[in-house]
Amino acid sequence: MTDRPHLAVIGAGPAGLAATVAAAAHGVRVTLIDSASRAGGQFYRQPAAELNARRPQALHHQWRTWERLSDSLARHVEAGHATHLTDHHVWFVERRLDRFTVHAPVGPAQEHPVEVRADAVLLATGGYEKVLPFPGWTLPGVLTAGGAQAMLKGSLAVLGRTAVVAGTGPLLLPVATGLAAAGVEVAALVESADPKAFLRRPRALVAQPGKVAEGAQYSAQLLRHHVKLLTRHTVVEAHGDERLEAVTVAALDTDGRVRPGTERRLACDTLAVGHGMLPHTDLAETLGCGLEGLAVRVDDEQRTDVPRVWAAGETTGIGGAELALAEGHIAGRSAAARLTGAVPDPREWATAAKSRTGLREFFAALDTVYAPPTCWTDLVTDDTIVCRCEEVTGGAIREAVAGLGAGDVRTVKLLTRAGMGWCQGRMCGPAVAGLVGCELTPSRRPFARPVPLGVLAHAGETEDDEHQ
Repeated sequence: MTDRPHLAVIGAGPAGLAATVAAAAHGVRVTLIDSASRAGGQFYRQPAAELNARRPQALHHQWRTWERLSDSLARHVEAGHATHLTDHHVWFVERRLDRFTVHAPVGPAQEHPVEVRADAVLLATGGYEKVLPFPGWTLPGVLTAGGAQAMLKGSLAVLGRTAVVAGTGPLLLPVATGLAAAGVEVAALVESADPKAFLRRPRALVAQPGKVAEGAQYSAQLLRHHVKLLTRHTVVEAHGDERLEAVTVAALDTDGRVRPGTERRLACDTLAVGHGMLPHTDLAETLGCGLEGLAVRVDDEQRTDVPRVWAAGETTGIGGAELALAEGHIAGRSAAARLTGAVPDPREWATAAKSRTGLREFFAALDTVYAPPTCWTDLVTDDTIVCRCEEVTGGAIREAVAGLGAGDVRTVKLLTRAGMGWCQGRMCGPAVAGLVGCELTPSRRPFARPVPLGVLAHAGETEDDEHQ
């Protein structure tokens, strides 16, 4: 086993799993490193083992794909071709000549430093939700759409009895249907876009009949659970004293602005809201990988422009689990070939490449349909908290722009502390950029996540271990 080249895969979601299985099956020793206690990522998130869930497949589609990946990973681990490190929170990847060291603390308090040394790195770090503020969004009972889904999948729990699911994007459909199936009364699914706009893109629809069928299935479930669908609507405000009690929604005109007089109040104790996703690129940026927009730039083999660094899944562009699986498979096969001294043959992954091309075109069309309403910044009042970590309001950000001349996110950060908190601007960055009126650009951070000073002080002192 020690004679095999060593690949470190960071992230155990669909892309990371597919890459690990592909690389391990073709002559490479793989260490799969993930912050969760079980493989699967957000898409294949599993209930905690202690819950003894009888039918976990009820919370998922593509369950058979998950079973195949999970079984293949287990076989490679048993054969000694792969190692799966759970609860390892990667904060930095160090590159020295042709070797890489992955730094990841482990333990309940993440106080124990672990280092994994490898010949190459494959980044499958996924994405995170875009959060846009509005009055009342900090009330208990308001959470992201992905947060509601993670709670349901991971702990079989829901936050309340009556929910509104709102925002924009295809993620809202599985969240609404999942909550309804779990016994929550979903008062409405509030979508700011008009899905009928997809009909003007017949090529994208015809090319992906499976996605069309999936959408139709979700729509049928909404009807079965009597969920009201409000398209071209948005949440104007969340109401409550100590926790959420209701939301006000309103219709949007063709310019994406609230139509006066259309406001209505919906009673609920849960609001799951989401406005799309953004790629996780922190590790890629610290390694020097180039970006295209907000995503990591890769070639046809999923190679970045840094030698021996591959990337796959949402970190190269948001596109869902099927695209992540295709990219992960290609990246794993390419890494295995190049690390063993062979020239990759693209014909070996032709099916995955064809799927990748079609899904990228489909999600590019999807992005033109599902976009936050243009009015969202108008709804942010001066006393609305925008940066939750540092409690910076919309008024403070507007004053930094209008009164102090700030013209970008970095200057606003210096003047108001927006983005200086625990999340380092991941949550508030899109909102600050929107209020400033500038493009959201990647913020290169020295570390991918907060790290204890004790771990930082002892970085590089770990002796050789079995994960190398």
